[in-house]
Amino acid sequence: MATALLAVAFVLVSCGKGKLREADKIDLDSTPVQVAHDMFAVQTRDGQVLQRMEAPLLERYSTDTLDFELFPEGISVFAYTPEGLLETIITANQARHITSAKKSKGESWEAYGNVVVHNAIKRQTMETDTIYWDRKSEEIYTDCYVKLFSDQGLMQGYGMRSDDRARNAILLKPFDSYGYSQEDSTKVAIDSVNFIGPLRK
Repeated sequence: MATALLAVAFVLVSCGKGKLREADKIDLDSTPVQVAHDMFAVQTRDGQVLQRMEAPLLERYSTDTLDFELFPEGISVFAYTPEGLLETIITANQARHITSAKKSKGESWEAYGNVVVHNAIKRQTMETDTIYWDRKSEEIYTDCYVKLFSDQGLMQGYGMRSDDRARNAILLKPFDSYGYSQEDSTKVAIDSVNFIGPLRK
């Protein structure tokens, strides 16, 4: 009987030590504290939609110095005008949202990998590899190579600054840009994203 109890005690102690060793291997700084699949978020003010965000995967991390969210499978952001029209669409392969740096209490966004910023109303599209959004100053910017497409032609260069709705993008170091003029003064530009068309009877 004593031998059996000793054997059981040995097994329990061994299992307990094994679990502690496995727990010691976990790096809490690289382990998400929250995971969300097929995320869909809407920001509103007084019942009006300001923007919405979609992502296949969100991972939230919390460390001693930083709280942040990762979007490792891509992100799409849609921003609306005060009149409710879809104005700006931003897509990227990956993104990171720093919700607080413990010392500065700051907040910032960064998106990288095939970043596309499209202003549907201006019919203007920017393509780059990395972009940053300063929420406090309401500015988006990058120092990377940028291509800017519009009805007036193609511009390209290094570095870009704009408001966060991509209404007034400025290339800092442009080169080899191409433009063309439209002679037909009767041509009407249509916002294809927000165009509803004639109503059926």
